[in-house]
Amino acid sequence: MKGIILAGGSATRLHPATLVVSKQLLPVNDKPMIYYPLSVLMLIGVRDILIISTPADVPRFESLLGDGSQLGLRIDYAVQDEPGGIAQAFTIGADHIGNDSVALILGDNIFHGTAFSDLLLEKSKDVRGCVLFGSEVRDPERYGIAEIDASGRLLSIEEKPASPRSNLAITGLYFYDNDVVDITKNLRPSPRGELEISDVNQVYLSRGQANLVVLGRGFAWLDTGTPTSLLQAGHYVQTMEERQGVRIACLEEIALRMGFIDADACYRLGVRMSSSGYGRYVMDLARSAGLSASLS
Repeated sequence: MKGIILAGGSATRLHPATLVVSKQLLPVNDKPMIYYPLSVLMLIGVRDILIISTPADVPRFESLLGDGSQLGLRIDYAVQDEPGGIAQAFTIGADHIGNDSVALILGDNIFHGTAFSDLLLEKSKDVRGCVLFGSEVRDPERYGIAEIDASGRLLSIEEKPASPRSNLAITGLYFYDNDVVDITKNLRPSPRGELEISDVNQVYLSRGQANLVVLGRGFAWLDTGTPTSLLQAGHYVQTMEERQGVRIACLEEIALRMGFIDADACYRLGVRMSSSGYGRYVMDLARSAGLSASLS
C-alpha cells in the first residue's frame, strides 16, 4: 500500500496565522501538525509516502522531513497549484500509486484511540473497494455524512446535507484499491471545478464496494480548522501525553517500534533535539530498546 498526505489549501479560517506558513506546519502541542497524519500511515506499515502541497509550502515540508530516510521511509513531494478537491490527490499521485492500493489522509486530521494501530492494520490488508472511517459529530451539516443500517452496512453518503440522516461524519482517512486512479480520471468536476472525494466514494458505493468503519467510544478525531479547535487539539494531546506518559505521533518512536530504524538511529535522531523534552523522550526510548556500545 502507498500513502498520500494532502496538505494543501490556504486555511483562511486560521488567518493571519497561516498567511505565511502552511496550516499543517503549525504546532499541535509540541510537534508540527503533519506529524499526526504521517504517524497514521506509519502505523499501517506504509513506508512510501507522497506529500502534496502548494508551490510555496513544498520546500518547507522538504526542510522538515527530507526524503524520509532518517525514519526508514521514502517521502516524495508533489505540487497542487490550485485547490482542486481532495480527489485530485489521485490524479496528481497516479504515478506514485502505480499498481498498488493507497491510503489517503488529510494533513490536518488527528486520530487517537485505544488499539487504533491494530484496527488500521486489519482494515488496510487486501483492500477491495474502499474503506471509510466514520465518527459521530455534533454538527453533521458541515461534513460528508454516512447512513448505515442496523447491521452497519453503508446505505448512502451525502455531502453537507441540510437535513442529515445521521450524525456519522466521514473522516479524512480513506483506503482505496487501485481502481481509484481510473475512477478519479473519469470523474466530472464539480461546478467549482474540483474533483470531489464524495463522488469517488459514491462510485464505490454504487458498486457495493464501499465499507464504513465506525470509530466509536475510545477514539478521538480532532478538527484543527479554526483557532479554537486547533487550541483544543493541542490541549487534548498535552493532557493525554501527561496522563499516559507516552507521546502521541512521535515519528521516531513509531519508526523504532515498526522496525523501520534501529535503536542507534533512533538515539541519533533524539540527540539532534536533546534540548527539548521531545528529544530526551526519543533518546530514552532508544536506550530502553538497547544501544550499541559506542552510543550507550
